[in-house]
Amino acid sequence: MTENTRIDFLYLSEPDMIRAGVTDMAACVDTMEEMFGLLWHGDYRMAGANNDSHGAMVTFPENSPFPAMPKPTADRRLMAMPAYLGGSFRTAGVKWYGSNIANREKGLPRSILMFTLNDADSGAPLAHMSANLLSAYRTGAVPGVGARHLARKDSRVVGLLGPGVMGKTALAAFMAVCPQIDTLQVKGRGQRSLDQFLTWVQETLPQITRIRVVESLEEVVRGADIVTYCSSGEVGDPQAYPLVKREWVKPGAFLAMPAACSLDAGMERNDVRKVLDNTGLYQAWFEEVPKPAHRTIPVIGVRFMDMVAEGKLAASQLEDIGKIVAGEAPGRQHDDEIIIMSVGGMPVEDVAWGTVIYRNALKQGIGLNLNLWEAPALS
Repeated sequence: MTENTRIDFLYLSEPDMIRAGVTDMAACVDTMEEMFGLLWHGDYRMAGANNDSHGAMVTFPENSPFPAMPKPTADRRLMAMPAYLGGSFRTAGVKWYGSNIANREKGLPRSILMFTLNDADSGAPLAHMSANLLSAYRTGAVPGVGARHLARKDSRVVGLLGPGVMGKTALAAFMAVCPQIDTLQVKGRGQRSLDQFLTWVQETLPQITRIRVVESLEEVVRGADIVTYCSSGEVGDPQAYPLVKREWVKPGAFLAMPAACSLDAGMERNDVRKVLDNTGLYQAWFEEVPKPAHRTIPVIGVRFMDMVAEGKLAASQLEDIGKIVAGEAPGRQHDDEIIIMSVGGMPVEDVAWGTVIYRNALKQGIGLNLNLWEAPALS
């Protein structure tokens, strides 16, 4: 038998990704829901000793003898995020993540991302794709999965901190699963980002007919059926992270937190239901960083890990959205239940959505076919 050693792969630019459907939020929410079911049943792998690591990150010292070495400035990250996902996907991949908050001064996004999708058997590349939109939409879709199962069905008001990319995709996901939403209360830092965000909302989500720009966190949260904090900032002092106070929170509210967040004592109480996108992810994070871990990783699920370690919370009180999606735990149980969901982000999400977009591109003839080799020079 003659062996076919030729390997080709598909290159997908950002315009290619858009043509292949990367901004189809309803489909992305459905894909993330399927992924969570696989996650709960264990048909996946990520990095690390427990197969749940977020990834591997290059860090830089405060003082280096090499003047050209990057400084550890705000949101400086060089990171590889690998994963395998089974089920109907049966693919592997890795997102390469470069981030620097100072990019904004150059007119660039804070993060610049690429994703490589691989055949899980041979390891051969299937596609190399622009991943800013891939990452943004899968990140926003996860709060949407949470809202589908945990928000009140009659939710109308969204409170949003951080009118940036993450804020846009989270809001789009909420709209995809809670069609009665018609009101937005939003807080941002600067007028320019607010104006851009409000223009996007008016053009993209015309169902939102009432928009109120607010000045305080209390005004973001108070009266909202769904709350999300999507702002970026300095890490290290949890007291400086955006706060949620129990007295602000409406009975029956669902809070989805994909960014920095801290809670007052009332929100940490046991009668507030606490849901994670993947308990193993937070356990891996907790093992990897100094304690208290919330100083290093500002998402609220890491604070829950600190609370478990401090004896303030039983591990059994933390729930997985995957278990809820799989039908092995209840979704919302009554109209007044307050539920907070931590969204950490995982490379299995990139693999899931990247696989869907790759297959869409193949069907539609989108992208540039590139050759790796006809036959390997060394074998």
